[in-house]
Amino acid sequence: MIRRLTHTIALLLICSLTLVGCRGEYEILPVVSNELNIPHEDYKDLRGFYLLNEGNMGSNKATLDYCDLSTGVYHRNVYAEANPHMVKELGDVGNDIGIFGSKLYAVINVSNFIEVMDARTAKHIGMIKIPNVRYIIFNEANGKAYASSYVAPVKFDQNARVGYVAEIDTTTLEVTRTCNVGYQPEEMVIWYDRKENRQKLYVANSGGYMFPNYDHTISVIDLNTFTEERKIDVDINLHRLRKGKLSEDSNGPQELIVTSRGDYYDHPSRLFFIDLKTDQVIDTLSKAVTNLYIDYETDKAYFYAVDWSYNTQKNTITYGTFDIRTHELTSTNFIKDHTEEDIRIPYGIAVNPINKDIYITDALDYVTPGDLRCYGKDGYLKWKTDTGDIPGHFAFLYHK
Repeated sequence: MIRRLTHTIALLLICSLTLVGCRGEYEILPVVSNELNIPHEDYKDLRGFYLLNEGNMGSNKATLDYCDLSTGVYHRNVYAEANPHMVKELGDVGNDIGIFGSKLYAVINVSNFIEVMDARTAKHIGMIKIPNVRYIIFNEANGKAYASSYVAPVKFDQNARVGYVAEIDTTTLEVTRTCNVGYQPEEMVIWYDRKENRQKLYVANSGGYMFPNYDHTISVIDLNTFTEERKIDVDINLHRLRKGKLSEDSNGPQELIVTSRGDYYDHPSRLFFIDLKTDQVIDTLSKAVTNLYIDYETDKAYFYAVDWSYNTQKNTITYGTFDIRTHELTSTNFIKDHTEEDIRIPYGIAVNPINKDIYITDALDYVTPGDLRCYGKDGYLKWKTDTGDIPGHFAFLYHK
């Protein structure tokens, strides 16, 4: 989203949109259901998945879709159907989604809130107001959620204040504490340090509003005191953060995987591996990675890259897999039927935890409805369907 920000800030200023928890004067989109050609399979406890469509910044068109794997029906814009009393739907830019317990959380970035719904029905439960909120993560140990926030308004500003991580009580939906971190924080990972008997939260700082003076650190937060205890120097414009290689006794990760978006000029996008015992960078993969999804059962990370260059004024789009244990590329394209040539802008990725289907979304031109494609684990296209605008974020729903 940082690169698209350069194309949308001017529009935001011209339109003078109010960015505080407002759903604006925009049309309500219709609900559409599509029958999919999904072969009958045993998905065990998996019911289906939600897909959050971002909607272009300033359009106020974030929407929520649901794919019912048991019936083979894909439902577009289910939030509007479930909540006819909620005027103007979800808001402006859906940036992340997650399920914790019985609740579904949708991060609505530019509208400055997290929408909380019933995970089974998508009905509105509450709203958590956080400025310029970005991503959310959940902690089974204490029942809390943590959300990263740019805090600063949506604009490039060398004097923007640092961001923070907000701690959320998932019962009351109240923000209980905040912790300042670096500039424009993005994704997070929670790790239990058994040696020190305490939990830590790692957050990637991008500095995306600070071009050309990007942030280049990961903040480490002690979750007991909720204070930043150190920063790890990695690379500029950090974004994705994932748990990497598991420890030998499988009680927790030994490594952290982080992506750098580079500067879109001469500083390339790369992947870094950090030893969580020492908080030191131990390896680098010189490969652009825009988004990734890790199948921990096979130690395989699926990724795509949309590597924009201002020098050439074009994207370089690639797909592949790498081994999270050896850090080696295992494939330069997991799509085997050449249908990736029909994908204009890959924007979201997930792997079905049961049958290992690979889901890829296409944002197309960022302003019209995108699509969702399902590939079998053999890399061949099984089905596709239309989505909302800029489909990007998945949350799997289980029978519980």
